Amino acid sequence: MNICFLMYPWEDIKSPENDTSLTLIHECVKRGHGVAICTPANLTIRNSVTNAFCTVLNRSDKVSNSIKSFYRNTTTREEMLPLAGFDALFFRAEPPLDPLMLNFLDSVKDDVFICNSLQGMREANNKLYTAVFEDPENEIIPVTHVSKNKNYLIRMIEESPSDKMILKPLNGFGGSGVILIEKAAMGNINSLLDFYINKSDGSSDYVILQEYIEGADKGDVRILLLNGLPIGAMRRIPGDKDHRSNVSAGGTIAKHKLTAQEKLLCKKIGPRLVRDGLYFVGIDVIGGKLVEVNVMSPGGITYINKVYKVKLQEKVVDFVESKVLEKSAAFRRKADLRRQVEEA
Repeated sequence: MNICFLMYPWEDIKSPENDTSLTLIHECVKRGHGVAICTPANLTIRNSVTNAFCTVLNRSDKVSNSIKSFYRNTTTREEMLPLAGFDALFFRAEPPLDPLMLNFLDSVKDDVFICNSLQGMREANNKLYTAVFEDPENEIIPVTHVSKNKNYLIRMIEESPSDKMILKPLNGFGGSGVILIEKAAMGNINSLLDFYINKSDGSSDYVILQEYIEGADKGDVRILLLNGLPIGAMRRIPGDKDHRSNVSAGGTIAKHKLTAQEKLLCKKIGPRLVRDGLYFVGIDVIGGKLVEVNVMSPGGITYINKVYKVKLQEKVVDFVESKVLEKSAAFRRKADLRRQVEEA
């Protein structure tokens, strides 16, 4: 099997032992699969065929079990390759999503298994996706406002029954730009909203204003779902000097057993994720409520592996292999049926 990982450059991997994408690549190489990497900026079209300037990992007779050693010793070469020639494309690019990249890939979506699907990525690449899950009583999703109207946002803060709310940019990731605001500091909120909404070129950005969930100061839960089902979870605990629990912001990791509410949440959203072709996602949960759905480059495999002594990457690659086999079987069946018609 040949897999192309659409992600950040190979040389930009700074912490190999903690990189989920590299862990998935390592598992593929261990199984003897061919692996290539390309960035969204390296897509191109030649003679009506979508290609990519790829970093191809050279095959080796012996693959180290150490991720760091694997990364350090793997040699690569540069090739321009047709994307339709791969068996699977695996999205691992960091947000924000480049819509032009999806337009390039539309031409190969029927030939290659893509994880996650293009349509699913279009719908779920930002924090608005949680709105598709019907929850009129806010049982699984906190009260959320998305707007660039400053007066409206200020009114929602003033009318909120809570003294605290969370403010974050619509297209942020890794905890970037997430701040806690309080009614006691209303004098600062006006300038904060100006900073978040107004851009230097005169345009404006949307922001998210979200109900503060009690217990958020103790961290959140990252749950990884594969084909709509949870395969692993961890609690992320904020550092002493930051309210954010993201590891990239100084948070730490602990074991976590899913609560009944969290299991119900997964059960409610899992079928919709699968229908949208969002097979491998990470969700962030606080107090049993869904805060965010991460579909582009969900991380956490390496940390969950460490605290539970498991290898979640095996389940993910098993799934990708099964979907490729399904797609290949469907192609063969179609070819056989077409041959029967032609020979009739």
